[in-house]
Amino acid sequence: MSDCIFCRIARGEIPAKKVYEDEDILAFNDINPARPVHVLVIPKRHITSLATVTEADTPVLGKILTKANEIAVAQGSPDGFRVIANTGRIGQQEVQHLHIHIVGGPDPVGPMLKRI
Repeated sequence: MSDCIFCRIARGEIPAKKVYEDEDILAFNDINPARPVHVLVIPKRHITSLATVTEADTPVLGKILTKANEIAVAQGSPDGFRVIANTGRIGQQEVQHLHIHIVGGPDPVGPMLKRI
């Protein structure tokens, strides 16, 4: 998608503070971090969300998760981190390009969800 902000970042049209890149994925610092470590990891190829993935997307999804620990440790979260993939309206996905958030830092990230 030519107008997708994450596609434009992946193509280098919009600057981002890259922390990891290879031929399939790109990781960069969130511009509005919620934690001391807050990195977004995207596939370079446009995939809308986890709700639209197919078997053909398995290799890139696996690579994203495989690289998560390496990225988290390199960014300053060696004792653990959280991976978040917001999906669709209910999951409050804001950018319609599949991405995961790696969040962490020196202190625990807190409860996973607010109890109802």
